[in-house]
Amino acid sequence: MIKPSILIVDDEPINIKFLCEILTQDYDLRIATSGKQALTQLEQRHDQIDLILLDVNMPEMSGIEVLDVVKQNPDWLNIPVIFVTAMDQEGDEAEGLQRGAVDYITKPISAPIVRARIQTQLTLCSAKQALAAQNILLEQKVKDRTEEIRYTQEVIISALTNLALARDKETGNHIIRTQHYVKLLAQLIRRLPEYIDELDDDTRIDSIFRTAPLHDVGKVGIPDYILLKPGKLTSEEWEIMKTHSVLGGDALKKSCELSGDRKSSFLGYAQDIAYSHHEKWDGSGYPESLAGSEIPIAARLMAIADVYDALMSRRCYKDAFPHEKVIEIMEEGKGHHFDPIMVQVFLDNEHLFYEIAEKYI
Repeated sequence: MIKPSILIVDDEPINIKFLCEILTQDYDLRIATSGKQALTQLEQRHDQIDLILLDVNMPEMSGIEVLDVVKQNPDWLNIPVIFVTAMDQEGDEAEGLQRGAVDYITKPISAPIVRARIQTQLTLCSAKQALAAQNILLEQKVKDRTEEIRYTQEVIISALTNLALARDKETGNHIIRTQHYVKLLAQLIRRLPEYIDELDDDTRIDSIFRTAPLHDVGKVGIPDYILLKPGKLTSEEWEIMKTHSVLGGDALKKSCELSGDRKSSFLGYAQDIAYSHHEKWDGSGYPESLAGSEIPIAARLMAIADVYDALMSRRCYKDAFPHEKVIEIMEEGKGHHFDPIMVQVFLDNEHLFYEIAEKYI
């Protein structure tokens, strides 16, 4: 069994001799007769030293000065240091404890006290190391589990998105573009007081970004003669088409309930987007005629992204509008179709959104 290693730092041979006599049976001892020697030993073999017994009153470099150097070195600072002081050095004891020493022993040295104090500190140090190792293990397990959950989410989103794409071939790059529009707009508005509580961390924005492709997943339930119709829909057909938001939202709502997913978490954002991305700020949208801040923030982001991309894109029933015309239409929707603050940020940064449109054309 490997003995714990102790570095004894003392300029008095009689103190060193006494400490060696009482400790040599249980510990691997290393000796330094000055502060400089102690630091040299630490530089050479700090990973082999479990505890330091440090005399306070030494010439050239005091124990306090040695302690300061030890605590400034990241490779040494976790080695416990016990001060050895004379009875008339109470001020040094207090200063040493304040600067990072774990304990002190007064001279004349008592063998039982020395053994007990050393054993206590080594046990505490061992417990801290075990706890640190356990924390690292737990952190890795949490990281692995988080990555597993994220992978599962990606697979589900991909499967549902591909299902929707199989029904509506025109929406391929539309999904990619709207994803990036939503993320960009969320990043631009996240520090505004109206949104900071809901977009306060990267995780929420990432969840909205990753669930954005599910906004039209409900279209899988729309009959082909309506979904794939090349011309304008009749009023009856349009009413059926509008049900895609409820079909998608209901499916995701059931998924939330089955998984126990909280409303504010990953599937919650997917549900909000699917249900409410066709709601309008003035309450004239569908399916629930929500108005203003009643509309979930993820859906408000998606509404701007979805309309912008629809106007910018060619469809079987229309040509793409020029970008200048698209911006005019978006501005007309301020406070009517769109959250006025949110769409103003969009308008102020229109060139960034146009870059995305060009990149994923």
